[in-house]
Amino acid sequence: MLVLALDTASPTVSVALHDGTSVLASVTGADAMHHGEQLAPAIARALAEAGRAMGDVTAVATGVGPGPFTGLRVGVVTARTLGASLGVPVHGVCSLDVVAEQARAEGRDGTFAVATDARRKEVYWAAYETAGDRVRRTSGPQVARAADVAALLGGDVPVIGRGADLYADDLARGEGPSDPDAGVLAALVASGRADVVEPEPMYLRRPDAVPPGARKRAS
Repeated sequence: MLVLALDTASPTVSVALHDGTSVLASVTGADAMHHGEQLAPAIARALAEAGRAMGDVTAVATGVGPGPFTGLRVGVVTARTLGASLGVPVHGVCSLDVVAEQARAEGRDGTFAVATDARRKEVYWAAYETAGDRVRRTSGPQVARAADVAALLGGDVPVIGRGADLYADDLARGEGPSDPDAGVLAALVASGRADVVEPEPMYLRRPDAVPPGARKRAS
């Protein structure tokens, strides 16, 4: 088994390889936002660090968001293209689930939420609870203003993720990761514990750029 995992739902690009037992290589893009320029070199670097070739990959895993339109599309389209060219399955996983699983692995227990940056003073968020060695999503994902999320959760629920970093005045920031880690995504898929979905981008709202409408005829 060799799972190639990638996530572009956050400002940085994350790529990892997992052999079914452990993460062989993990690469995080150093330059925020330039997902298209970073992803292919990150994949090549991960393969080189692991001493593997692209033909060794037996499955591809991709974070499907929610996330900003352009960056998220880069990762999902790349994953689907690789899956088709290699003839291997492509597994989609909610990127918020990946952050939640990493938090659980780092010792987060009980009820908590994950919030990432949705821009426009909003966050993508979902609520979770741990159950033994698993974490379960209890609501979401949704997009909303940070203050509205805080009102829904109440003041006692810790929130992890980049959204909590950005809106600390509204959300009760808890200890945990800020962005999805492809190594965690790969481990989830390799172990069969991931809540797998179709590899389709989870936008939750329309992109900012839309095609222009038809020109009106002069009367």
